[in-house]
Amino acid sequence: MKVAIPREIKNNEFRVAITPAGVHDLVGAGHEVYVETGAGVGSSIPDELYAGAGATILPDAAATWAAGELILKVKEPIESEYGYFREGLVLFTYLHLAADEALTRALIDSGVTAIAYETVQLPTRALPLLAPMSEVAGRLAPIVGANTMLKPNGGPGLLVPGVPGTHPAVVTVLGGGVAGTNAISVAVGLGAEVTVLDTNIQRLRELDALYAGRIKTIASNSFEIDKAVVASDLVIGSVLVPGAKAPKLVTNELVSRMKAGSVLVDIAVDQGGCFEDSHPTTHADPTFTVHQSVFYCVANMPGAVPHTSTYALTNATLPYARAIANRGWREALRADASLALGLNVHAGAVTNEGVASAHNLDATSIATALA
Repeated sequence: MKVAIPREIKNNEFRVAITPAGVHDLVGAGHEVYVETGAGVGSSIPDELYAGAGATILPDAAATWAAGELILKVKEPIESEYGYFREGLVLFTYLHLAADEALTRALIDSGVTAIAYETVQLPTRALPLLAPMSEVAGRLAPIVGANTMLKPNGGPGLLVPGVPGTHPAVVTVLGGGVAGTNAISVAVGLGAEVTVLDTNIQRLRELDALYAGRIKTIASNSFEIDKAVVASDLVIGSVLVPGAKAPKLVTNELVSRMKAGSVLVDIAVDQGGCFEDSHPTTHADPTFTVHQSVFYCVANMPGAVPHTSTYALTNATLPYARAIANRGWREALRADASLALGLNVHAGAVTNEGVASAHNLDATSIATALA
């Protein structure tokens, strides 16, 4: 199969969808790999390393998209890339379609087969292709939150760990999944006073045992969210409903009662965000103010640490990309029910219930698409 990797062009997105080791793996299996020139530079991977692993380097995006039967990307295509879509093309990337109607319509209209990293789901309900970037975003969230709390950045001028004789920052994490767990780890390491809220009591038990009383674990409901958020200096939103829009847990009215200069970091903004006023921002302009609070809603947080993110992502995606290349997308999905759940759009129809519901569309079953 011809596998093509274009350069990412989203604002300050420096990740790339494959490493030289991944290229070597695919070429060794008999596939042709095409990489757009400069695709790996942001991740400190020059063209020469890709070429040495067996890739053909192409001069621009148009040539790269045209060369591939299977396109591997990191982030969802943006409007300037829609023109490269064509019937029969297989696109394997993060899509987050429930929060992007324009992209959903473009995929439907073009006849692309679109497989989303974020909805590939194991029988345990784990999301193996979302997990590595959730780990990165989760660990970044307290760091960018701590930076945003500096006075020059619009925050209250609060040092997260404090110093002897002063109070540390109060940090609330909404959601104890992969991103939330990693956010807790770093927030605790920074010396913050940490509370996590989740609806899964068993998960709260696990976190309580892990931190031996170092954090507060609270069963999540609107009353407890209100109480925790109002008392917080930093709120990290990390809730997820696979494939669907994130639930809105923090209202505008609740933000109006928060401390002046408090910071809210929305890891879920790719899926529409879990704060009422969230909207995607960029690394170039990451924050905005709501009432007297500062929102950080960068939609590609892991793009800020591409050297780490690219290798972590390829570790997870390569076995699935290899299966698609070796067997063809339809046979690969038939053979792996977890990968089949990644199918979001095929032949002009949406095959993910969450995406269809978000845009008031009819959903076709994955079984029908694979028939």
